[in-house]
Amino acid sequence: MLQERTNAPAAEAAYPELGLLIDGDWLGAGDRAGQEVVNPATGAVLGQLPHATPADLDRAVAAAERAFASWRVSSPMTRSAVLRRFADLVRENAEPIARGITLDQGKPLAEALAEVRFSAEHADWHAEECRRIYGRIIPPRDPRVSQSVLREPVGVCAAFTPWNFPFSQAVRKVCAALGAGCTIILKGPEDTPSAVVAIGRLFTEAGLPPGCLNLVWGEPAEVSRALIEAPAVKKVSFTGSVPVGKRLAALAGQHMKRTTMELGGHAPVLVFEDADVEAAADALAAAKLRNAGQVCISPTRFYVQRSVHDRFLDRFAARLSAAWVGNGLDAEVAMGPLCHARRIAAMDALVEDARARGASIATGGARLDGPGFFYAPTVIHAAADDILAMREEPFGPLAIVTPFDSAEEALRRANSLPFGLAAYLFTRSADTAHAVSHGLSAGMVSVNHFGLALAETPFGGVNDSGYGSEGGVETFDGYLSTKFITHLHAAP
Repeated sequence: MLQERTNAPAAEAAYPELGLLIDGDWLGAGDRAGQEVVNPATGAVLGQLPHATPADLDRAVAAAERAFASWRVSSPMTRSAVLRRFADLVRENAEPIARGITLDQGKPLAEALAEVRFSAEHADWHAEECRRIYGRIIPPRDPRVSQSVLREPVGVCAAFTPWNFPFSQAVRKVCAALGAGCTIILKGPEDTPSAVVAIGRLFTEAGLPPGCLNLVWGEPAEVSRALIEAPAVKKVSFTGSVPVGKRLAALAGQHMKRTTMELGGHAPVLVFEDADVEAAADALAAAKLRNAGQVCISPTRFYVQRSVHDRFLDRFAARLSAAWVGNGLDAEVAMGPLCHARRIAAMDALVEDARARGASIATGGARLDGPGFFYAPTVIHAAADDILAMREEPFGPLAIVTPFDSAEEALRRANSLPFGLAAYLFTRSADTAHAVSHGLSAGMVSVNHFGLALAETPFGGVNDSGYGSEGGVETFDGYLSTKFITHLHAAP
């Protein structure tokens, strides 16, 4: 049985004041329209988030363009020092930042703390690597000629970040842009704004010059169009759903803006009969519970070799059904609420479709009673590949477990969707690991563990899951242009 959840944490936490950050100034509601920010665990209103006016957006673009003139030629050591100081401040303020994330996003406090501290590692990594953005010398064919390649910051960037990891996703983009010598306008998630406000405050404290980082909020379609169409904006970075990403990429393409797109996934998991089945089930259950499944690389489609399918299903479903679901401020909670009511409706639609098509529910399959947006961890099995949950990313605490007979079959089914972000593989065979990891159509493949999203490793997808990287040395590629200089010198 699912553990009974609670909604009243032992100690409530104060929610931070919200605002816009433009050219170093914090702007409150004033006569601006805005929206309520709601605690998904209780339904209580946490605060009011002001929306940027068209004049605010124009001012943010102008501030970023003005700041770029000096930031682009700043010493890499200066940029590194600001990023390093920001990382230190993140660690010093990790607990209040994490509490704000739990209040407006819902994830357990331990997960929120891990997100914040992990983000400090990303800032540290960018602080080091931005000092190593090197050009190169190309040997000339003529001894009178010199040939060099420079890597220069592209200019003002517009970034759009999601609500599921509001701190880490924003930190990735901001640190890459600033480290490369760009300035940035960030539209964070209106549902979960406290983390992005914290980023703005800490960068200001870290000594970042005014205008280098600007924070705006508002109706997503209106803000994205205004920023992408602004002539001063040269680069667009987006993390979010495939449909929205395609629209923004198309809009950016009309204006010849370079883009990085980290879009949705529907991560397959292949569990072979020679794997440690119980260990795999336990690890995958923990991964599925993380952030209530609201993770772009969350394992969702579980293909388990037929001979061990029932063992895996029983163990996996038992682990999920035993999870304590409740308010993320409670220390014993394993999974918090979904971020908003839209995710509850999406879960219901997927489960109803699966039932209508003859699938079975091993555990969960319903919203939990009481206030807040809680949904029981759910396992669907005995399902055909044409159920909606097999074709659309659940983005919630839902997994589909289905048997396969051969590696060829498993690869064909795993690669049958247009998504290609992450994939997972469990086997003790080196030959199987090699063949299947190379055969999976995904930007990232993790074998026998969950080794993705480190600061020093690439993070990105293929096909409908986007392009470009939000990690590793590749992350700077989207924020730098290449300039070739050839110089004919006077004859000796």
